[in-house]
Amino acid sequence: MSATLPMLLVGSYTATGGGNATGISVVSGGDAAAPDVRTVAVIDDPSFLAVSGDRVYAVSETVEGSISAFRRDGAVLEHLWEAPAGGDAPCHVRVDPSGTLVVTNYVSGTVTAVSLAAAESYAASVLAGDGVVGTHGSARQIRVPETSFVTERLPRASGPVEDRQEGPHAHQSIATPDGTVLVADLGADALHEYRITDAPSIEPVRVHHVAPGVGPRHMAWHDGDLILAGELDGHVHRLHRDASGSLVTVASAATFDGEVGASLLSHIEVDDRGLVFVAVRGRDRIVVLDAADGGLALVGSAPSGGVWPRHFARVPGFVLVANQMSDAIAVLPVGDDGVPGEAVAQIPVGTPTCIIPL
Repeated sequence: MSATLPMLLVGSYTATGGGNATGISVVSGGDAAAPDVRTVAVIDDPSFLAVSGDRVYAVSETVEGSISAFRRDGAVLEHLWEAPAGGDAPCHVRVDPSGTLVVTNYVSGTVTAVSLAAAESYAASVLAGDGVVGTHGSARQIRVPETSFVTERLPRASGPVEDRQEGPHAHQSIATPDGTVLVADLGADALHEYRITDAPSIEPVRVHHVAPGVGPRHMAWHDGDLILAGELDGHVHRLHRDASGSLVTVASAATFDGEVGASLLSHIEVDDRGLVFVAVRGRDRIVVLDAADGGLALVGSAPSGGVWPRHFARVPGFVLVANQMSDAIAVLPVGDDGVPGEAVAQIPVGTPTCIIPL
């Protein structure tokens, strides 16, 4: 079976984080069996990417984390500016409707909002040479000032999985239908809700708790409900907002039989039919569930086509899986029931961790 794919941007771990990539890669569109893979930006540990129009944003998941902004022209990335991530090991970045970049920092348990208007304005003023260049030098060294971003520390809390939940760990953010932002806290079994503006500002709204040991990682919305991957308990959870504004778990489903052990859920998405796709590392599976009728029911699962499925992207007819420890992206055809079939191609990319179809 042949596979024709769109152009892909791929985030990875580099030598800094024990990986084999040299930065952000681009995979040319076309035949997946004959891909053209190139490094288009040399940057330390760009483990997660976000795209908005011709802008590409990348975390640098290092001890003193940062965010880099690029302008994309086809397969070329031009570095525009960078900003501190506001913590250690930023693992997710997202363009929020508020006009900010929302960055979650795993190790330090912090969330940062970067005003895109302020950052772009500052970078433009530096390039115009109006006296604010200072020691920034060229455009590739523009670092936005502190007035462009704000950081909020998650409340100090822990969970029952001692080696993973000794403190707060911000893993992902997602916009809510109510105009707020949820941040998944793997370390405290909590979802922190904030109101974010491009001032920039971060205002705590409320905290939603899930069962001890869930380890919230990635989230998606379906039919007004939150679908949550529990990294540490091997379950997918469905939460509904009640009359008080609290998110309450209304359904949960296991993604595999047996003990959790080293089986860790990672990325999760929901399609327009209500099929939930979730990757399970350790067991190296893509699991499909049905979220119809307000519940969660297992449809089936299939091999991820490699080892340690960190992330995936859905494109027409296929699921593309970033198998981090296989140094490759597996191309899996999707059946009518949503369950993937055997890989029809492997795209060689060093230590892939994030895939963005263009």
